[in-house]
Amino acid sequence: MTVVDENRYRIQVSVKVEYLPDQSDADNQRWVFAYHVTLKNKGKQTARLLTRHWVITDGEERTREVHGEGVIGEQPSIAPGGFYQYTSGAVLETEVGTMHGSYQMLAEDGTCFDADIPAFTLAVPRALH
Repeated sequence: MTVVDENRYRIQVSVKVEYLPDQSDADNQRWVFAYHVTLKNKGKQTARLLTRHWVITDGEERTREVHGEGVIGEQPSIAPGGFYQYTSGAVLETEVGTMHGSYQMLAEDGTCFDADIPAFTLAVPRALH
């Protein structure tokens, strides 16, 4: 097993969620959310985002996984101290759900590592007490 130097390879991921009422339709059990992601390279190596893995769980515990290359059609490289931002979306069949996952990164020295995406909540305003 290879030990990855946490200080050398470190991507911090933060997410802000936005409910999109104009695209949602409660009568048809369709709730739409945008999520705005910021990846900050707090490591010592330039790193390129190769793939993503999302785990999306709705309010009834139905889970689906999404795997794919890059994000929004890009595989950005992030220099030490730099950041990358993008916006994407999710559609749920319930008013509340969660997402978490990871990005698979490639450092300029050839080391592959994961950048964890901490769990965050998707919720219609006032749906949670």
